[in-house]
Amino acid sequence: MTAFFDNISSISMNYLIIALFVYCLGFTLFVISILGKNWRGRKPEQHMKLWGNIAFITSLVGYVLHIMFFFTRWYSGGHIPTANMFEFMTFLAMMIMTAFVIIFLIYRSLVIGVFALPVGVIILSYALVFPHEVQPLIPALQSYWLKIHVTTAATGEAFFAVGFAGGLMYLLRTINFKSKERKDVKEQRSLEFVLFVLLMIVGFAASIFIFLAADYKATFTKDIVTKDKAGTEVTMSQPVEYVLPPIFKPSGATLVTMKPFLGIKKPLLEAPSWMKGANSGKKLNTVVWSIISGLILYGLLRLIARKPLGAAISPILNDMDPEDLDEISYRAIAIGYPIFTLGALIFAMIWAAEAWGRFWGWDPKEVWALITWLYYAFYLHLRLSKGWQGKKSAWLAVIGFTIVMFTLIGVNLVIAGLHSYSGV
Repeated sequence: MTAFFDNISSISMNYLIIALFVYCLGFTLFVISILGKNWRGRKPEQHMKLWGNIAFITSLVGYVLHIMFFFTRWYSGGHIPTANMFEFMTFLAMMIMTAFVIIFLIYRSLVIGVFALPVGVIILSYALVFPHEVQPLIPALQSYWLKIHVTTAATGEAFFAVGFAGGLMYLLRTINFKSKERKDVKEQRSLEFVLFVLLMIVGFAASIFIFLAADYKATFTKDIVTKDKAGTEVTMSQPVEYVLPPIFKPSGATLVTMKPFLGIKKPLLEAPSWMKGANSGKKLNTVVWSIISGLILYGLLRLIARKPLGAAISPILNDMDPEDLDEISYRAIAIGYPIFTLGALIFAMIWAAEAWGRFWGWDPKEVWALITWLYYAFYLHLRLSKGWQGKKSAWLAVIGFTIVMFTLIGVNLVIAGLHSYSGV
């Protein structure tokens, strides 16, 4: 029976990998539908309709494969696959694609595929960084509220992701990259930083894949002081395994094994002593590698483009209507906000009361979920009451999803709290 479920789990992963490649193909076809509309022998409207339909159908095929992964994973694991970072991020990517399908069917605009699909691909690629073995639910997650709370919160965040993509495309379309005025230069640099952060995520995921393929490992042991049931302090030796070359080793840890990398046979630096926990050095190492990977990828793309990336991408979007981009971004956030309110606040507080005996406890994840909710409430207030549209609205959408990503990644992986199990 165990072999049967292992086989189902393997098939499930195949569905996910194929879905990722199909999404990439769908994105390429959406780009072709827009950029190649002036090809000879075909009217622009005919070209866009033909290739747009092919792109959407291709994306739907990837979406169906993604759904098949979700349910086969559920069947093999015995619980809804939203219990750890790998499962949650794959579910979030699936909800982003769900939001894409809904928004596309409402507006029938090809530009939605151009900016929504890459966000889903990046999230899904990042999910594949985490261990994907099926794990039993820990006691804290053995509740039907796992299905209700996590799924609705992720669905709201998925619509925020589409709103982010629309806002980013609006900025790429409307910022004047030829101007040297102070205001325009500030906007150019801010947008370039946003693109760099996206490349950090892509570069980090690529680095993980490369080193996993090379079977790279480095292992340390670190003494951790804990308390037993009687309250007596006990020192335990805990292993810490790296899959990326250790630029920073855990503070006070002992090196056990390390594969040489570029001639380096030992960690270059040690994590600061004030960073507590066995995995603190590993987390710092992850952040540093994200920055290094992003810099390398950004530098290569700048070398190819020979100009800032924003300035290189902007001309591609000249035929897109800025008002459509602005409207899509706003509508996506307006749809996502009430769903996020239900999932991340109301359902979460009910579950917290059942699990921990209180509705609110100022856990880091709870605090950042509240910050996210208040931020998007502020966004909708400015949009509806103060008339903040265009660039102001787009910047708010971009910044808002940055907060969402920090809540998902930064809080789970860096800040310790009751939700830290999500980062396992």
